[in-house]
Amino acid sequence: MIIWLASYPKSGNTWLRSMIASYFYTKSGEFNFGLLNYIDQFPSFTHFRDYKDSFEKPESTSKYWLDAQSKINADNKIKFLKTHNALCRIDNTIFTDQKNTLGAIYIIRDPRNVINSIFNHFDKKNYQEALEFMQDEKRCLLHKENNRYLGFVSLFSWKTHQKSWLKNKLFPVLTIRYEDLQDKTFETFKEVIDFVKSITKSKKSFNREKAKKVIQSCQFEKMKKLEREKGFAESVKKKKDNKKIDFFHLGPKNNYKELLNKEIISEMNSLYKEELKEFKYDGHWWCHCPRLHNRARRNRSINTCSRILNRSGCNYHWWHLRAKVFGRG
Repeated sequence: MIIWLASYPKSGNTWLRSMIASYFYTKSGEFNFGLLNYIDQFPSFTHFRDYKDSFEKPESTSKYWLDAQSKINADNKIKFLKTHNALCRIDNTIFTDQKNTLGAIYIIRDPRNVINSIFNHFDKKNYQEALEFMQDEKRCLLHKENNRYLGFVSLFSWKTHQKSWLKNKLFPVLTIRYEDLQDKTFETFKEVIDFVKSITKSKKSFNREKAKKVIQSCQFEKMKKLEREKGFAESVKKKKDNKKIDFFHLGPKNNYKELLNKEIISEMNSLYKEELKEFKYDGHWWCHCPRLHNRARRNRSINTCSRILNRSGCNYHWWHLRAKVFGRG
């Protein structure tokens, strides 16, 4: 049975995939890129090469989604699969079902930070073009081989994508925020492992020491260094000069307030108003960040604390600081 690691592109899927692979498929918890082979991507051209079909249309492989998954599940073992596909129907074929899926972990990220990674990874001309990518309800990723469309990933828009997974009633879904994985890494990773234990009915206890090694091994800068030294098979190239685009780009340094212009921020605030509120991005995720709050508490002056938080983009007024950060009424 499959446990999906699902997300819209550039939302932290590879990071979580690396951590899960290091935890479940090593003794030491030490990460290397080879471990990602344990968690395949689906759908991928490798799953459809052997089908006797001309695959003339981009979406042709979708009719074999469930059949391909049943073949993956033939050994009756629990396995993780990474996907960027929406939980959708194409020509009456659903992406997955209860027969093939045990559950899913959905990683969501503030769309205002997703856009910069989309801009970089998909080599867009500007942020407006990247935003159009995120709003496109017909957006898909394609791979053509020997005149056959073997790779078809149906994204839809950012908004439709997350709703398709989070509103489904077929199987349990754990939703985690990229920002929580970044700022509360141990607690969030433990939540993921506990979820996996729950849906697999595993009696194995959580290995705290191994989890700590996994987290240390999968730090962004270490993975970025690994990519520079050894390369990364999933990185892409620029269209103009064929130069490699770093897969591990900015990571924690990806702060939309410093990278986007006011017009794009305002447009995205309007477009994603409901989602920003639902996932607690409307007050900005750093308002909920314990690391910033602890730093603020070390300063006795509320005015000084306010400056620290405001520099980070948090718009607390002094009376809100008293209640939220200092616990004073």
